[in-house]
Amino acid sequence: MQDFTGKIAVITGGGTGMGRELARQLVAQGCHVAMCDVSAANMKETIALATADRIPQGVRITAHLADVSDEAQLQRFRQEIEDQHQTDHIHLLFNNAGIGGGGSMVTDSRAAWERTFNVCWGGVYLGVRTFLEMLIAAPEAHIVNTSSVNGFWASIGPNTSHTSYAAAKFAVKGFTEALITDLRLTAPHVKASVVMPGHIGTSIVANSRKVQVGTEADALNPEEIEVARARMVAAGVDAAQVPDAAIQAMMAEAARRFLEDAPMTAAAAATVILDGVKAERWRILVGDDAHLLDEWVRKDPEAAYEPAFYEAFVKAAGWKLGG
Repeated sequence: MQDFTGKIAVITGGGTGMGRELARQLVAQGCHVAMCDVSAANMKETIALATADRIPQGVRITAHLADVSDEAQLQRFRQEIEDQHQTDHIHLLFNNAGIGGGGSMVTDSRAAWERTFNVCWGGVYLGVRTFLEMLIAAPEAHIVNTSSVNGFWASIGPNTSHTSYAAAKFAVKGFTEALITDLRLTAPHVKASVVMPGHIGTSIVANSRKVQVGTEADALNPEEIEVARARMVAAGVDAAQVPDAAIQAMMAEAARRFLEDAPMTAAAAATVILDGVKAERWRILVGDDAHLLDEWVRKDPEAAYEPAFYEAFVKAAGWKLGG
């Protein structure tokens, strides 16, 4: 698919981050976009930005509220696309939505663990299930599933549990790789790619908290503050006397750093992804850190979860992945 002009793309998680930038760049290239998100306000901002970029005449971008972990909501999303875009087919499916949370099987709640897994893995599986018929109905089509470097390295450092997100991203990677053969045998005009970004500047830290708690508020509630304080204590920090306001500020700063201090912007990441689709690459690594980490894990997989591996990688990469 060398040209996106006149094509129809579906993007999950289009309200922020890479989903937003994919929408902006696709629309600018003459591609119709239907995006979903759990935040109407964020999608409204995406449309405003796309409009400011000057949408080509006749190109449509629509916003749809949907939780990708809920099949009924995705089916409603599909029906809205059929009605509003007056189509029985789509050309591109970007299963991009994702959240963090549920890092530990031992200390985190089952609800948080399954919420993360159901969005990051379930959203990809249900996304393909929901839109497969519409993809097959197009003359050419491409499925783009967002995994992560955590799809081949299940860690963000030796001091942070990361089980749910990593398990989901491994599932996305394996599922997409298996789809390559499945589609070649059953629907050869439909391609599949797995995207594995490193640290990209997005709002996933702030957004994950909001999705897990079920809020649009930026400020932590009292229960969240106590959970954060308990984690600090477990990590060896004397946080008993740390004021609530200070914990609020620390959490806000962590989200800001992840967004603003990343080695690659979401816009740059979206460009890499779209270039990969045009080149029909089934494996799209995004960011120098992703390429480097892939090389390191392949070179010495037995050492990949040792503290010394992480420390050496951080030094080589010149930045910090996690705690």
